[in-house]
Amino acid sequence: MLLTVPEFYSYYTPNLPVQIPVVDFSNVQSLVECAFFPQALEEILGSLQPGVMPPAPLLQQLMHHALHVCIGDAKPLYLSTFITVLHSILRNNPTWGSPGHTKYFLQILQCPECKSGLWSLLETSFRVCLASEPTCHSLPSPPSTELFRLHCNLQEFFLRLFQLELHAASSGRSPGSSRASVLNSTFWNMWEKLTLTSRAVQQLSKLLIETLRWAFSSTQEWRLGMSVTLQETLCVVVEFWAQEHSPLNSSLVEKGFKDLAEHIAILCQDLRHDMLKEVIPALRSTRLRMFTADAIYRNICCSRGLILSCEPLCLLRIVSTYLKALGNLCDRGPVQTLKGQTDRIEMNQPSTSSAAHVPGSEAVKDSAGGSDSGRETIPRGYHRVNAAGETLLHRACKRNQVETLLRILSVPGTDVNIKDHAGWTPLHEACNHGSAECVQALLQHCPNLQLASQVEGVSPLHDALQNQHTHIAKMLLQRGGSPLLQLRDNEGQTPLDLVTFEALREELLRCAEQGDKALDAPCLEVRDLPFIESCSWMLSCLFLAYLQERHVPTYKTPLTPLDLSPAVCRTLIRLCPDELASSWGDSRAVTLAKDLRTVLNSEQYVSQVSPALRHCHGDQTRLFMQLLDDLQAEGAALIAGRSEFD
Repeated sequence: MLLTVPEFYSYYTPNLPVQIPVVDFSNVQSLVECAFFPQALEEILGSLQPGVMPPAPLLQQLMHHALHVCIGDAKPLYLSTFITVLHSILRNNPTWGSPGHTKYFLQILQCPECKSGLWSLLETSFRVCLASEPTCHSLPSPPSTELFRLHCNLQEFFLRLFQLELHAASSGRSPGSSRASVLNSTFWNMWEKLTLTSRAVQQLSKLLIETLRWAFSSTQEWRLGMSVTLQETLCVVVEFWAQEHSPLNSSLVEKGFKDLAEHIAILCQDLRHDMLKEVIPALRSTRLRMFTADAIYRNICCSRGLILSCEPLCLLRIVSTYLKALGNLCDRGPVQTLKGQTDRIEMNQPSTSSAAHVPGSEAVKDSAGGSDSGRETIPRGYHRVNAAGETLLHRACKRNQVETLLRILSVPGTDVNIKDHAGWTPLHEACNHGSAECVQALLQHCPNLQLASQVEGVSPLHDALQNQHTHIAKMLLQRGGSPLLQLRDNEGQTPLDLVTFEALREELLRCAEQGDKALDAPCLEVRDLPFIESCSWMLSCLFLAYLQERHVPTYKTPLTPLDLSPAVCRTLIRLCPDELASSWGDSRAVTLAKDLRTVLNSEQYVSQVSPALRHCHGDQTRLFMQLLDDLQAEGAALIAGRSEFD
């Protein structure tokens, strides 16, 4: 769904004269050479009219003075006049439909020193306000209030330019290709045209997460305003890319959004639960918000040792698979971590010497009860990482040293899912080398153990069966259940494909059934309320974003993205997927019919909600339960209003 049409669009669409007037800017150049910068700006401002563009080098000199000269010389009036000049040039010379104007703005909107493009200037502007590195070059430090205001005004100007180009492209007012635009040239080079996750878009996403951290506890208006500007900019960028590629390849667009969502989810891995609640609403694009909430929730489940089946996102997946996973998460206790999580990072650092000591290990000693008790608790070599990236935990699992393993697990903050340079986890090593006692200890003492971790598609269960360690495979299945049997390696093989004896296959299936029963056992109490509240919030955002993006009809709002009437919706539900695909020629019809069936059968899924969730008193959990109850009521209303379905 495209952005709302900017109200100021008509203001930036002048009627260009047949003959462009010629304006002599030599006097302005003389004023600049004599360092009369405010007077030079006033001269330019008085000369601007449709079709008139001051020389790009001249504007670069004026920008250099604004950005780099001591603020005592660059008065606030000069800075505000400079921004006014930029808006006036854009109003008289819009970039849409004019490659010449686009090239002109790409020349003037770049850092006057490094001249490395508009994105470099925009990123530097944000990082100056964040007081973070790196910037394209050194800037006056510390920046003054006036300089902060200049950068905020620059960011708002860039946003306005991008919004106007998006509207021009979506409304067909740009006769040329949308690729001849400032926005497209800023965020995608010629090798990145078919991917949403270009280098600049990834950096923009990273800046947004950093800004949300920075503005989270701030009440300063300009900080919050800069955060909003970044949110709007990312939204315009992704919608512009989708607008360009949707008519050609809708599957490419969906993959682009999924890839960017996965990238943002990785950036959010270390955020606190309360911070995560700021990230999802900050994504103004409904489609990106939907896929990002999905990616973050899957990452949360994976980090807590839950395995989710691989299937496309749909309403059924949310109210069935994800809802069931939320119930299972209720049984997960709080994760113990160190202050700042420094030791988990240090365990990933390679050491060139076997006796190397990682700075900061005193934090572990202190957490263990003082330096002396720490020396007794922490195993020798805990902070040593070999050339392959293997920690002491990896080495203990390879050698089946279960006593060493238990000592490592007793250290607060130990990451049991830590990976070596190749991506192998300690569980992978234990399964590969047949260390049954270590596998049993990991399963017994690590509720957040990731059983579905894969390297080139190889899971711990693949490792165990490839090396004939069937006793380990049975233990994994009794813990993880049948979802482990659905994992495929890069050759498309499931774990059962590696088993040649039918009797063993049946035995493994029975173990998987035992695991499924254990997972399905109802949880009666929430053990970590803040965590479940965060997960419920994430699912509520995902649920609402999905309904908004996919326009799932309800009894009150029967319209759909295909503009179907209720009678046609009934026909959709009757037809099987193959008939829908052949008759309608639109994949959205198949997805819509599946979602409609989910709404009608919602009572079946809502009735299976974990008792712990039903009795949870958290506000976010109760909100999500209310959304499910509303869905069930809408399903009942649809049934009552469709007598011809019978």
